[in-house]
Amino acid sequence: MLSIYDLQVTYPGRVTALKPTSLTFRQGEFTVLLGPSGAGKSTLLRCLNGLVRPTHGQVVSTAHGDIQSGSMTLRRHRAATGMVFQHHHLIGRLTALANVLVGRLGHHSALRSLLPLPLADQRIALEALERVGLLDRALTRVDQLSGGQQQRVGIARAVAQQPRLILADEPVASLDPATAARVLNLLRTICKADGITAVVSLHQVDLARSFADRVIGLQAGAVVFDGTPDKLCEVSLERIYGSRTDAPRAVEDERVRPRREPSYAAQPA
Repeated sequence: MLSIYDLQVTYPGRVTALKPTSLTFRQGEFTVLLGPSGAGKSTLLRCLNGLVRPTHGQVVSTAHGDIQSGSMTLRRHRAATGMVFQHHHLIGRLTALANVLVGRLGHHSALRSLLPLPLADQRIALEALERVGLLDRALTRVDQLSGGQQQRVGIARAVAQQPRLILADEPVASLDPATAARVLNLLRTICKADGITAVVSLHQVDLARSFADRVIGLQAGAVVFDGTPDKLCEVSLERIYGSRTDAPRAVEDERVRPRREPSYAAQPA
């Protein structure tokens, strides 16, 4: 699906954000990146969609080849890559539907995107909102929604792209533990249903154990763990975080209910 070969990123001032790294992300796999702040998680994600150009190495898509080989190749790769951000990156004064329709712009030329999008795109956007439980809020301004609802609009926007790959950078960092679990469960359920490859950076070890198919641990720009969640033992956490006591945990009195489709009927999140 997507592979990186000897990928390295060095920022000005000789700051190495990512040491030479080779990985393959398989089709339909839900991968969680774990690591402390500054470990290289966000840099890796931004390389995967071409927002950061690596100092050395390649990002190769099965569908498009080396994503940096040309502007058209990069554009096609980005059109097939949905992004979910920590702070939503929504336009507050616009409706949920209008925000989700932004996910369809990559399927049109710059000139065509200046005109109202076709009805087919609107149907896709409405279906995406229905999948995240927000069809009844389609015409509500997003600045009137809760934080969890806004993040679900962000997921719907990514899903409306009909992507092959979804990248999520700390998508639940600003949410309370219960809402974070519901949002991650929703994202995973959609990715599994559609065969979408997902790469999600998190801080919460318990959420990684509950929802990931694969966990990649980074420390100081290097991969120090790559395996299934059941292999994520205390020794592994010490390699990732430097100390067993530093690994973030979910709040103890919040029960994470993994891999179940959440009900939104009585949930404000």
